[in-house]
Amino acid sequence: MRLVVTDANIIIDLDAAGLLEEIFRLPDMEFCCPDVLYLEELAERYGALPGLGLKVLSQPPEAVEYVTELRQHFRRPSTNDLFALVLAQSLGCALLTGDSSLRAAAEVKGVEVHGTIWLVEALLESRLVLVERMDAAYEAMRRDGSRLPWDEVRAQMRRWQA
Repeated sequence: MRLVVTDANIIIDLDAAGLLEEIFRLPDMEFCCPDVLYLEELAERYGALPGLGLKVLSQPPEAVEYVTELRQHFRRPSTNDLFALVLAQSLGCALLTGDSSLRAAAEVKGVEVHGTIWLVEALLESRLVLVERMDAAYEAMRRDGSRLPWDEVRAQMRRWQA
């Protein structure tokens, strides 16, 4: 089972698309996030996520020090995003984010990073979501203001519709 750390914007995108429950049905992935990110950004609106399978993980006090150190080098990601990066780094697992500044920081730190399109690919490959539904789901994300790379989305959908 592959553990993946997610930030809040992935959850928000998938909620807009109506796909939150489906990601927790992926047969070879488990999702987690830092407790501080969950409590400050997700708990109020997405309190059901732990029941679906989201692991909310605490980090040791050293993580706070490391986030403070990272803040000196990476000013654009939020503090909670940096906690997600630190968690992914400490667990040696991939980070899911749609935030370009967090993605850049993860790449600098050598953390494998993916986004919504990668996750959708896994949903399509596992047949948890049909192409027709995904087309509508992407449109819902667009209407909700998601900042996906829409050229890549169109290429993915053309590939799956072929």
